[in-house]
Amino acid sequence: MSPLGTRDLRRIFENLDKNEDGQVSLEELNWLLEKINIHYSVNELESSIGKSSLEFDEFLYFYDSISSEKTMRSSGLESRESNEGDADQETDLAEAFKVFDLNDDGFISWDELQSVLSKLELWDKRSGGDCNSMIRAYDTNNDGKLDFEEFKSMMLFTIS
Repeated sequence: MSPLGTRDLRRIFENLDKNEDGQVSLEELNWLLEKINIHYSVNELESSIGKSSLEFDEFLYFYDSISSEKTMRSSGLESRESNEGDADQETDLAEAFKVFDLNDDGFISWDELQSVLSKLELWDKRSGGDCNSMIRAYDTNNDGKLDFEEFKSMMLFTIS
């Protein structure tokens, strides 16, 4: 299971597809990746993907291929790289945490979460979502914000 559902990914895809041609260009995809602190050049993406744009199904496949370690396990690629993968995963989570921790205080508040999700065009006040509820679901010490371990639990739960 991927961290984001198909409906969320469809909304992201449609927001990226500025000219509404049913394709996301590598430039548009790279813009999104940069926003979430994943750095590829457009040339690297084209070399990896083999084309200059993606249809929605290809976008889903690309997302699944980069989003979870579980994908590697299910395809039989887990091996002695497992410990390296754990360290890489921890590093990736730390980088993701930094993206959300806007004031660099070591915590993610509801307004930081909402701000980042809005910048990524994943938050719409009219959608009825509530960042407070999202935080409360993983806030084990009930301080109203997520520390790194709580964030990590949320992300690992979402991925598995």
